Amino acid sequence: MAKFFMYGKYSKEALGDISKDRTAKALEVIAKAGGKVSSMYALLGKYDIVLIADFPGVAEVMKASIALNKLTNISFTSFPAISIDEFDKVIA
Repeated sequence: MAKFFMYGKYSKEALGDISKDRTAKALEVIAKAGGKVSSMYALLGKYDIVLIADFPGVAEVMKASIALNKLTNISFTSFPAISIDEFDKVIA
């Protein structure tokens, strides 16, 4: 599984539908796409939310991102990530 940071930006519609229920549904959508969220944070600035999740690959992240946008009206920009230890091994 690969780690991805999924940064989300709320639309006007998304702001009106914030709820624990929607969060639970979003986690189900991610699981259906083969992913697992390890943590979520609300942010200030360019992005409103970040999900840190593991997925089998890029195709699954794309599937989850599109499904999340349909469900929540939140658009996501996703980035693959590796730990610093892994990074050090790659560049050594």
